[in-house]
Amino acid sequence: MKKILVIEDNFEVRENLVEILELDSYEVYSAENGKIGIQKAHECNPDLILCDVMMPELDGFGVLKILNRSPDLNNIPFIFLTAKSEKADFRKGMGLGAEDFITKPFDDVELLNSIEMRIQKSERLRNINLKTPQGLQHLFSEAKGNGELIKISLDREVRKFKSDDLVFEIGKSARWLYFVQSGQVKLFVNNDNGKELTTQLISEGEFFGYFSIIGNSKYQNSAKCTADTELRLIPEKDFLNVLFNNRDFAAKFIKLLSKKTINLESKLLDLAYSSVRKKVANSLVEYSLVSNQVSDKAYEIYLSRSELAAMAGISKETAIRALSEFKSEKLIQIIDKKIIIPDIKLLSELIG
Repeated sequence: MKKILVIEDNFEVRENLVEILELDSYEVYSAENGKIGIQKAHECNPDLILCDVMMPELDGFGVLKILNRSPDLNNIPFIFLTAKSEKADFRKGMGLGAEDFITKPFDDVELLNSIEMRIQKSERLRNINLKTPQGLQHLFSEAKGNGELIKISLDREVRKFKSDDLVFEIGKSARWLYFVQSGQVKLFVNNDNGKELTTQLISEGEFFGYFSIIGNSKYQNSAKCTADTELRLIPEKDFLNVLFNNRDFAAKFIKLLSKKTINLESKLLDLAYSSVRKKVANSLVEYSLVSNQVSDKAYEIYLSRSELAAMAGISKETAIRALSEFKSEKLIQIIDKKIIIPDIKLLSELIG
């Protein structure tokens, strides 16, 4: 049963809405003002929110602004209810990311149809897999709406890169959002002595380059392919147009950013405070996620000692010593550049 939160300060209107929605088999929660509405939204995590615009203490625009800042709530379809029909209010509401704007007194059928349509659209977006070109196409298609947004298309250039080819350099201007159609890319920086540190591995089905676009800044790292790679190039202006004009798209992308940021923070803490053994183990486990899995537990990794050192933030000699220890403890096997992990769980236990 889908959950709907009704935020409305008029008692009679609120009770009427609750009754209509319950008759249509929705689980309904209600709040008499914006502040209570935000609390209820956190408590019940509704599938859709109906909210009056003009309310005491906190109006509907304020409610939507606050919800937009919450990663857990910013993708909930939001419909404004208002007794006014001025174009300025409509533009303001849609600019904040509202899905619809219904004028009171409203038609029951019109309201229910709008709710059903918005919930269905939200479900489709949640089920989209961004890690495939088809999922990416679906997301941008949904973002187009009824022609209200720009005519963005994924029929864009796909560039092919060889292993070790540079995609972009630190300090250059960001022009594209990159999508890895196949292959793998590493992001890295070099210190004053020229020592390389790998900050992130980007595998098939992932985006990169978005931090610099969103921040309107130069690239803070360089990107190089670690295998033969195909990249789909999405123009900066098209990405930003959809990001800033479509609430569903923005919410899904913000979640992706949040996950990436959390992973990056964890890696930086590991590089700063972990032991050498833990750093190397963590790098091997991280690399195994984008490597060949030969059984339920075993992985094959093609990784040079220099590349491993760059990922772990240590010297090449230190990386070699750590690998020798792991080999003597039978945590890994080494055949030239190939590192075999017989049991990924045993190696993961070193990370804790």
